[in-house]
Amino acid sequence: MAKLRNVTFGSGSRNAARGTFGSLVAGLGISTILIVVLVVLFGLLNRNFYASTNMVDVVRNASNLVIISVGQAIVLIVGGFDLSVGAVIALASVASALTMAWLQPMMPNHAYLVVVLGILAALAAGGLIGLINGLCVSLLKVSPFMVTLGTMMIASGIALYSAGGTPIYGMPAEFTDDFAQLRWFGLPTNVYLAIVVVALTWLMLRRTSFGRHLYAVGGNIEAARASGVRSNLCLVAAYVLCGFLAALTGVLLTARVGSGEGTLGEEFMLQSLAAAVIGGVSLRGGVGRVERVALSALLIAILANGMNLSRVDTRLQAMVIGVLLVAAVAVEGASRLRARA
Repeated sequence: MAKLRNVTFGSGSRNAARGTFGSLVAGLGISTILIVVLVVLFGLLNRNFYASTNMVDVVRNASNLVIISVGQAIVLIVGGFDLSVGAVIALASVASALTMAWLQPMMPNHAYLVVVLGILAALAAGGLIGLINGLCVSLLKVSPFMVTLGTMMIASGIALYSAGGTPIYGMPAEFTDDFAQLRWFGLPTNVYLAIVVVALTWLMLRRTSFGRHLYAVGGNIEAARASGVRSNLCLVAAYVLCGFLAALTGVLLTARVGSGEGTLGEEFMLQSLAAAVIGGVSLRGGVGRVERVALSALLIAILANGMNLSRVDTRLQAMVIGVLLVAAVAVEGASRLRARA
């Protein structure tokens, strides 16, 4: 009987420990725990990791990824996904650079107006690609994979052809110098823009009927339609928002590199999907929290920066992110099977 009590007590302790760890992961999210582990690990491997300049680079890169990952998450929540986001970054970069370079000689005394018009041209290009994606998915019932694969090739081709294979210069210094180098309290503008994007998206998804409709469409589109939800409008709006946010990322990257480039942002397609899925957004739609997506984007930025400082080959870096993506999908599948059981 004493042995039985000991076994029972030990089993209960282990179950309690597992329950505590599970509650911790559920409350903080796996991304938060991994961020802490990676920050400590990379700091031990390389003291330059904690340098202020490196920390600024990390948060700047993370901010760009956060913005585009939020757009990807919105599309995933409604049950789709977008392969064209990387190409939209390049298209937005070329569109903004060409517009500014064209208008700059015509309006030399109105540099800020030139910058605004260039940014609007980039957002219009991204919104147009998103609109095409949304209309094809919602009205023509084409697979999101095929539609966004096609628009990815179209946007990439237009960007490369328009740029002529060379970087586009001639943009106002107010954009490439002032805006790109602008900092508040030591942090670049990208950080504050990312915070605003995450906050507004969180409010939209959690505090508005439109956000609830997005979750409903992703969870069960037929049931959503039967309940009076305008599912086609939700789908189109999700893809347009994703296009806008990808274009905004393209503008920020263009300001940083100082030129429009037709190959800019190629890596963001995989990274945005990885950030969204690792952050708990379901590939089946209807599930996702934008704040966890932001943390996952920060995780990927820290991982990439730490591997760069450790001189890990870039091809191996892509492999590591791919492993994380596969692991996140596997965890989601296991959780779904456990829920069914």
